[in-house]
Formats: sequence, C-alpha cells, structure tokens
Amino acid sequence: MSASPSDYLLAGPTDPVARRHVLLGELFDPWSMAVLRTVGIAQGWACWEVGAGGGGLIGRLLEAVGPTGRVLATDLDLRSLPASSGALEVRRHDVAADAAPVEAFDLIHARLLLVHLPQRDAVVRSLVERLRPGGWLVLEDADPGLQPLACIDPSTLPEHRANEIRSGFRSLLAARGADLAFGRSLPRRLRAVGLSDVRSEAHFPMVHPACAALELATLDLIGDQLLDAGKVDPTDLDAHRAAVRAGEIDLVQPPMISAWGQRPLDG
Repeated sequence: MSASPSDYLLAGPTDPVARRHVLLGELFDPWSMAVLRTVGIAQGWACWEVGAGGGGLIGRLLEAVGPTGRVLATDLDLRSLPASSGALEVRRHDVAADAAPVEAFDLIHARLLLVHLPQRDAVVRSLVERLRPGGWLVLEDADPGLQPLACIDPSTLPEHRANEIRSGFRSLLAARGADLAFGRSLPRRLRAVGLSDVRSEAHFPMVHPACAALELATLDLIGDQLLDAGKVDPTDLDAHRAAVRAGEIDLVQPPMISAWGQRPLDG
C-alpha cells in the first residue's frame, strides 16, 4: 500500500506483512476479479493496480488482458511483488505524493488503500484523470464502522475478548488517520468526480479459515502497539492468540465495499 511507512499501522517485517497479503488475497481476490469482470476487463486492456501489496491479483489481471494488454503494478513496498516482465511493469510509486503515470488506462483498481490515506479525495481525482474516456475506476475498501466486531454472535469469554481487541485495533487505525466509515462513501465519491454508471456491492467473509490466520498475522504486526497503547494486557493478548489457534472463536472480517464507475466517453 502507499501510505507513508510512519503513518501506516500495518507496516512491519516482511514475514507477517507477506502472510497478510496472501490471506487477504485468499479472502478477496476472487471477489475483486468478479467485480473486474463485471466492468468488462478484456484482452488488450491497459490496467493500473494501485497499491499492489502482495501482488496476488497480478497474475489474474495478466491473464484477463492477455498478450496484447499490459498491467502496471505500483506500491511503496515492492518486497512482495514480482519483477517487471513482458506485459507487466512493476514500479515504486507513492500515489499520495508522486506524479501519476503519464499513460492512460482502461481500468484502474485499488483495494484496501484509500482508507489509510489522508489525501484520499485528491488521490481519487488523480486516478480519474488517468482513465481513458470509457475507462473504469474500481475502488474497494473495508468499512469497520459498518460492522466493527470480530465475533458477530459473541456468547463466550474468548469471543467477547476478541471484540475488545478488535476495538483496540480500530482505535489504533483511527489514530493513524484511517477513515473507518470510508467504504460506504465510495459511490458518492465516484459520482462527485464525474464518473457515470456508478454501482457498488459488498463482500463479507464469515468463519473462513483465512480469517483466523489473518487475525494471527495482524497481531504479529500490531500486538506490541496494542500493548504499548494500553488497549489490551499481555495475559488477554496471549489468551486471544491461543483461542484463535484452537479454533474456539468464529472470526469475521469487516465488509469489503466495492464501487465502480466509468469515465464518460466525452470526458
């Protein structure tokens, strides 16, 4: 993702970051590709994957656009991305600070990126400017404010504890400038920048094996920050990890809001 490393809560060592990328891909890549097929991604398209993260979508995008298309994948952190090759160009790029690519695109996609950026509205405008007339902008962001719980049917101590720890996580995100209600605002933001045929849907993973693994990888990154901020005590944090590993709690993720709109042909 392209937030400043000092501002981005989920930056850190390669291993847990890479694990989170893989697990997020397991949860959301099929959903994202279904959305991209809805807007008509096709052979020959030029696509920009903004904040490409672990690069899990890159292979799917290359397959969709075929040998006559091209994919630009950008991020601040390129550790988990493949090298440029053939139709793929990988470029280090800070979408909030660097000049946008000079080329135009049929499709621009960003997932779990804008929610972390204080300059999110300016970034959306800059992305629209890089669309060809008739091109599509697809934005996907979680909305923890819409569904803030780790366990939506808490009935045991471990489940209530999981919700308290998720609350601490949300407070850390908010303190770093994340907009926890951003996902639901995507449709109106796309209309505000002049896109047409705006639509939106949501995906809500529940009791998926990757949810538990993602919880553990996230705690590897932010556990110390939760402790330092007094959001949890060490005994509860250790007990939560043990309960997740033992499969004692049904974990869910916040809904992923996907919204898309098209630049008018005369735009």
